[in-house]
Amino acid sequence: MTVDDTTSGAGTQPPSEPSVHATPHHEVDHTAEPTDDPLAIRLEQLILGADRRYTPFQAARTAGVSMDLASRFWRAMGFADIGQAKALTEADVLALRRLAGLVEAGLLSEPMAIQVARSTGQTTARLAEWQIDSFLEGLTEPPEPGMTRTEVTYPLVELLLPELQEFLVYVWRRQLAAATGRVVQAADDEEMVDRRLAVGFADLVGFTRLTRRLEEEELGELVEAFETTSADLVAAHGGRLIKTLGDEVLFAADDAGTAAEIALRLIEAMTQDETMPALRVGIAFGTVTTRMGDVFGTTVNLASRLTSIAPKDAVLVDGAFAEELTRTGDAPASEAQAAEEAAVAEKERQEGVESAAAPKYRYGLQPMWQRPVRGLGVVEPWLLARRGTS
Repeated sequence: MTVDDTTSGAGTQPPSEPSVHATPHHEVDHTAEPTDDPLAIRLEQLILGADRRYTPFQAARTAGVSMDLASRFWRAMGFADIGQAKALTEADVLALRRLAGLVEAGLLSEPMAIQVARSTGQTTARLAEWQIDSFLEGLTEPPEPGMTRTEVTYPLVELLLPELQEFLVYVWRRQLAAATGRVVQAADDEEMVDRRLAVGFADLVGFTRLTRRLEEEELGELVEAFETTSADLVAAHGGRLIKTLGDEVLFAADDAGTAAEIALRLIEAMTQDETMPALRVGIAFGTVTTRMGDVFGTTVNLASRLTSIAPKDAVLVDGAFAEELTRTGDAPASEAQAAEEAAVAEKERQEGVESAAAPKYRYGLQPMWQRPVRGLGVVEPWLLARRGTS
């Protein structure tokens, strides 16, 4: 739905709308013609709540923004170029006006407003595609012989739209509240962007071979089951699912104990499901840069490398993660230390000496052989397990 970038700003436009825009020879014209299918137009009007009224030039002028800024906003939101077709609505004008208003009021810089548009567009585009491909497709099966799927779609969308809209806003507010809470709890301003987190990758072993052996539908069901199980476990135990990559998920947690529990739960869940291939998990702890809901940095790269060398159905962690687990009392520095503490506590109990009970560690750590990791030098991974299982 993006405008033609070759048009100059609204403030310098002639009174009449230009009908032809020259495209520089080094640019490729990727304009997309809006559909003229009657049902598609009816559905669009239903969903947007407005009729097509404006060309991109008219929408930008009505919103009081330059064509250049309007183009950048629309492209950031992920909408295709439409040249100067009359395909925009009052909602498009209002969206432009709101974004531009935030910039004019000094609440957002222009680059930040573009980033807001891009992050929102990318997230909702994926959601919309999923709903159409999976949700609506399953619900619009014609109930009677002779009916087409398109005849069922319109009334279904009409019924679902207000409910889905309310639910979307609710979930967004809940997620925003949670994210805001994490920022407020940061120790200082620097931690709001560069934070110390536990970052983990969970990877299905032998997935490439599975793609050659399974039918597309079976493969899709396996991936969906893996992503669903992972998302549920990560959320239930206090982590955050950063993204899914088909055969791999990336998650983060504010502390090592939470990440350890998530990783082991993932392994346990997958080993109990006979339809699932083996899983391996790698976790690292350290400073992470967060941008648009994603995470970057050496810590993330290290977690990825640990995953690639982890044994099947096992969790490998880096030294910083192991150190953090011992610092918080979730794991002993060594099994010898844990045994010694237990022996001392038992001896004092037998002698009738009042003393603190031996610590009850949740996890065990076993040092592995040091090994070179591509791009990160030599690391000493640790094998993570529940106490009593290592």
